[in-house]
Amino acid sequence: SSGINAEYGGYDADTKALEENSDSRVIIKLNIHVGNTSLVDQFEWDLSCPDNDPEEFSRILCQELGLGGEFLSAISYSIRGQLGWHSKTMTFTEAPLKRIEVPLRTEHLDKWSPTIENLTDQEMEKKIRDQDRNARRMRRIANMN
Repeated sequence: SSGINAEYGGYDADTKALEENSDSRVIIKLNIHVGNTSLVDQFEWDLSCPDNDPEEFSRILCQELGLGGEFLSAISYSIRGQLGWHSKTMTFTEAPLKRIEVPLRTEHLDKWSPTIENLTDQEMEKKIRDQDRNARRMRRIANMN
């Protein structure tokens, strides 16, 4: 419990550094598997808005999509992890975040809306294996640079 509270306190400290930016939107990507159900989504998150809450967002998303309780904690965990990474990246870089010119997406809507797939065991194994392979490939590329 104290470890969780310490991490959460660190999250608050990181967000204070972002308050000077009025528009600190980052892209959050979800790729979550629970059982044979797969959720893929991406959306923008404003790091500078103190009212944004990953748990509340997860609760509403799960309610709207009709997803079960395991998705709720997995989505919250994924969002918090990505927010922490973006916060630390912003803290240690001097370059400002790229400004978003168009607040509403009108093209490539399939990339900006959630996709839920119910897969067979074989399809799920293949999807996870392909994602693992892609993650290893991306790490190799990152390590080369």
